Amino acid sequence: MSNHLPDTKIPAPCIIDTGVVVNKQDMWRLLTDLGRVRYIHTHEGKLQGEGEGDVMEVFANPKRSTLVANHTLYLNVYSFDYLELKLSPEKETYFDLIQEGMCLRLIPLSIPLEERQDRCFHVSALEAMMEQVFSAKWDAEMDDDNCDLF
Repeated sequence: MSNHLPDTKIPAPCIIDTGVVVNKQDMWRLLTDLGRVRYIHTHEGKLQGEGEGDVMEVFANPKRSTLVANHTLYLNVYSFDYLELKLSPEKETYFDLIQEGMCLRLIPLSIPLEERQDRCFHVSALEAMMEQVFSAKWDAEMDDDNCDLF
């Protein structure tokens, strides 16, 4: 008699607009795209604090804290048991980060695609500026080298 389980593959979850995310890597991927957010902190349904800020970093480290201060958010997915995706009555997605009666709700105030385009623009501008700086430095070095010949 064989006690082997059938070799069936369970498909990965597919979450569209609403659902519960428990995988830390999936949580990290969702949160990484956030830019400016409105946050609401509740504990056992009672408001503890709220405000607006920029998501500066999203990371996964069981030894580090999630920090929300000075209009900035540093989010550690290990600070939360799960993330719940929800839709507002206006059909806008928001994120509830849950951990033992505590909820940190994040309501996006920016659109990830626009944020990404802005970042790409800033990176391109920075690269162009650095190219000009290096070119000017090389020109100056070449001029110095030519002065030594006389």
